[in-house]
Amino acid sequence: MPSTLVESVPSGGAHETDVIIIGAGPVGLFAVFELGLLGIKAHVIDILEHPGGQCIELYPEKPILDIPAIKSISGEDLTRQLLDQIKPFGATYHLNEMAISVEKTPANKWCVKTDMDTSIEAPVICIAAGGGSFQPKKPPITGVDAYEDQSVFYAVRQRDKFKGKNILIAGGGDSALDWTLNLQPIASKLSLIHRREEFRGAPDSIEKMRALQAAGDIDVYTAQIKSLSGDNGQITGVNVETKDGDASTIECDTLLAFYGLTMKLGPIADFGLNFTENRVAVDTEKFETSAPGIFCIGDMAHYPGKLKLILSGFHEAALMAHGAFHYVFPDKKLKFQHTTSSKDLQSTIAGQ
Repeated sequence: MPSTLVESVPSGGAHETDVIIIGAGPVGLFAVFELGLLGIKAHVIDILEHPGGQCIELYPEKPILDIPAIKSISGEDLTRQLLDQIKPFGATYHLNEMAISVEKTPANKWCVKTDMDTSIEAPVICIAAGGGSFQPKKPPITGVDAYEDQSVFYAVRQRDKFKGKNILIAGGGDSALDWTLNLQPIASKLSLIHRREEFRGAPDSIEKMRALQAAGDIDVYTAQIKSLSGDNGQITGVNVETKDGDASTIECDTLLAFYGLTMKLGPIADFGLNFTENRVAVDTEKFETSAPGIFCIGDMAHYPGKLKLILSGFHEAALMAHGAFHYVFPDKKLKFQHTTSSKDLQSTIAGQ
């Protein structure tokens, strides 16, 4: 899923908006649409480097069969169409960032801070984080913790941070291949290691990676990482072993390990909300949580009869938007309109 489909603003800095949406999966994206119909602006935060959530990370090509009026659609195509649908509403995206805290401001607004020193203030927060935040799977290497965030990384937050480094990238999927192609031009040296000769990424990326290998611009190893060499948080080499038992050391000063992602509840558990079965308890009128002005929709929301379906999340997004309206425009009366008959809404949707 190309991240160029939307432009993420640079990390850091202070922002203000009407609604902060945590989660850029299908339900979070559709919330932008429902809010936009009511004249409400949104900033969207997601830990991934592209929108789409589980649809992109877990089943980008798997057919989704329960979207009304669409016989079959892939997770990637659904995300593309949602992004196209919400484009007129001008959402601001903070991708590759994780919401780590929320607090009340003196102006009685909510302030969400991310792990990239971004802060966003708004009267409303909408949690649309699916089953939680995607967290990287750590490689089974003894002592790896001592090197993390110093010379071992599981994501690339700032590309220029790796300029001039001797990088070893571990993994065989799209993330490993994409960053091999993106970092090779700025690295002093770049190598790629995977436990099998076959890669499971996009064919185009594999072809480009093999071209770099053939040109001698990168080294590619088929082996398993066994241990790390180094001291004081800085690696000097990675000790590997082939399937035939041949051991060797790959010299490097940076290891990027892309071993997949797993779902965890994450910092949302510390937001001070009421939880039921590891999900956020909400009402079924507005999908508001125990904290006024904080709403929750999608798989993370819990209420009697809840069904974890995308179409349920779309319904929840519509009611959430109407509940959010009264916080964003406390002095205005909400006028309900149908998109089929309102010329104003039709003009807005068309981006005019």
